[in-house]
Amino acid sequence: MPSPAKAVKTQQASLRDPKLYINRELSMMAFQRRVLEEAENPANPILERIKFLAILDSNLDEFFMVRVAGLLAQVDSGSQEVGPDGITPRAQLSSIRKEVSRLMKDGQSLRDKHLIPALAKAGIHVSTLANLTQEQHNTVNRYFHETIFPVLTPLAFDPGRPFPLISNLSLNLAVVIRDSHGEERFARVKVPDTLPQLIPVIEKRKSSKKNGTISATYVWIEELIGDNLAKLFPGMVIVAVHPFHVTRDAEIAIKELEAEDLLETIAEGVRQRRFGSVVRLKVTHDMPRSILKILMINLEVDPSDVYRLAPPISSKRTMFLYGLDRPDLKSPPLLPNIPPQLGNAVSGDDFFAVIRANNILLHHPFDSFQPVVEFLRHAARDPNVLAIKMVLYRIGRDSPIVAALLEANENGKQVAVLVELKARFDEESNIEWARQLESQGVHVVYGLLGLKIHCKVALVVRREATSIRRYVNLGSGNYNATTAQQYTDVGFFTCDEEVGQDATDLFNFLTGYSEKKDYRRLLVAPVNLRQGFEAMIDREIEHQKRHKKGRIILKMNALVDPAIIRALYRASQAGVSIDLLVRGICCLRPGLAGISDNIRVTSIVGRFLEHSRLYYFCNGGAEEIYMGSADLMPRNLDRRVEVLVPLRSPELIRKVKNEILEIYLKDNVKARRMSADGIYKRAPQRGKLFNAQTWLLSHNQTQSGG
Repeated sequence: MPSPAKAVKTQQASLRDPKLYINRELSMMAFQRRVLEEAENPANPILERIKFLAILDSNLDEFFMVRVAGLLAQVDSGSQEVGPDGITPRAQLSSIRKEVSRLMKDGQSLRDKHLIPALAKAGIHVSTLANLTQEQHNTVNRYFHETIFPVLTPLAFDPGRPFPLISNLSLNLAVVIRDSHGEERFARVKVPDTLPQLIPVIEKRKSSKKNGTISATYVWIEELIGDNLAKLFPGMVIVAVHPFHVTRDAEIAIKELEAEDLLETIAEGVRQRRFGSVVRLKVTHDMPRSILKILMINLEVDPSDVYRLAPPISSKRTMFLYGLDRPDLKSPPLLPNIPPQLGNAVSGDDFFAVIRANNILLHHPFDSFQPVVEFLRHAARDPNVLAIKMVLYRIGRDSPIVAALLEANENGKQVAVLVELKARFDEESNIEWARQLESQGVHVVYGLLGLKIHCKVALVVRREATSIRRYVNLGSGNYNATTAQQYTDVGFFTCDEEVGQDATDLFNFLTGYSEKKDYRRLLVAPVNLRQGFEAMIDREIEHQKRHKKGRIILKMNALVDPAIIRALYRASQAGVSIDLLVRGICCLRPGLAGISDNIRVTSIVGRFLEHSRLYYFCNGGAEEIYMGSADLMPRNLDRRVEVLVPLRSPELIRKVKNEILEIYLKDNVKARRMSADGIYKRAPQRGKLFNAQTWLLSHNQTQSGG
């Protein structure tokens, strides 16, 4: 009979079996399929469906720029390294290419056969030049001559002129012309992304009993350019015109230890990103092999990275249509709630008195983001506020948050801001904000060597009577007023002394030097978050063994970390009931006999992007909920600074459990359940239909008296 220690070791080894893990990249492709399903869903308003299609195309661009680029680099280096799932980089690429091809073709088929005809019925016509009247032709040709033509720059390719640089995500026309001597030559014309991609032909207002609606016709800019190429190549015969789209490796290789100035190093990396190695080439079905060969040779593209599609080959530009003034074709407008206890504070009363009276939880976008802005504005103007410290990750344009920080600095407050320059695809924006803040005298820190700062924390230090009090805002989302209307996130206001002390220690770690290994309340990665989280799972196992009351509900964007997955498998084997609300990547397989029988995985893709991270542990009845910035991925637990904060108020714990987590688990409209094979299927629609996001919208309106 094996010893207990050997039995535990054997069990742990069995939980490392690659068959127990879903490949991360293929799980991401499954998420993209769920996004496409929302574009396919006829229950969604037509412009919402158009939006989901554009999001899919944009998501795939980013997936190639980052994940596929990384796999290609591994293959080129000869790496045979495998993850927990045991799949090599080359095998992953093969599977990804097949699924991506299906996704792109299915998306285009949906666009051309269903969405565009449905838009036409609603008075929005996306047409071809061939379907225009002569008068309409004259209208768009005049637009070409007056607006587009001056912007275009034809670039020839011949022995005297090298193949032109093709920037990342650019849409281009490959043009073959014949000169007066009968020789054929190649040229490239970039489709300008600074101009509208859909050109209006005719726009007129139709009367309606309720309000006016716009009936409009549009043509794609690349087709209009192609039809007028003779003006760019006078005296030449246009032999062929074919669009192509390039996606490049967008990872910025930063040698942080060698960088004398991190800001300038990243700024240079952003500039170089436009011309990384090509990881995908999209062309039309009818592009001749002779033209494709020119592109493949000069762009150094492997045949397996070429994707043939129907035009237009870039669907994300259909997002333009979502911006049209047609509320009748969209979801009802968002009317975010301001919690009653904050109503007077937002309009002018003492914001800090409200926080002293109660810890406050906001659930965006159902709750307004405005209280977060007002928190900082009040701090900027309050003569008793001494200092403001804050982490900014993705800030956005025209930021009211930055405006409040600049006002605080002008009013003599001590303002220290950590701007994470390594926030992927926001580097350029963050560099601009960092420079603006610095130019106004704000203390700006760019980040830590080897770590990305992803936590969402704002600390206000205020003089009150004879003491100092600290007010803290922590959240799962970025301090971005725009995305706060599009993503579901949670934010928390508190003046709890121990949380305030932890926040002070955290900022000392971020702006100075610190090897602090423990915090009073906060779980901070990479310091104590992993250990604390695994300890809470183990504690739930012990509760299950003693009282049969083990219960875990985890809501996050992604579950990838192998050690956390193994801990959840052990909890399931012990009988703990586990629900995982995972928006995107989930590498755990639920429902495996003897392994994950007690685990259920749900993904919700709805009107708002699910972005909140909430972690519930029953803890034998002494319930605990943590919220914050961290997903359960190796990068979040080991290579980023993340923060989770406990909600200690019984009222807030009940609110989050009953009015957020349990609400999402009831969803049978937007929810998909994952089976053990990794396939997602819509939740069974037994009884009354229940859409969690719709319920949250109406519930918050009711709570606010609206």
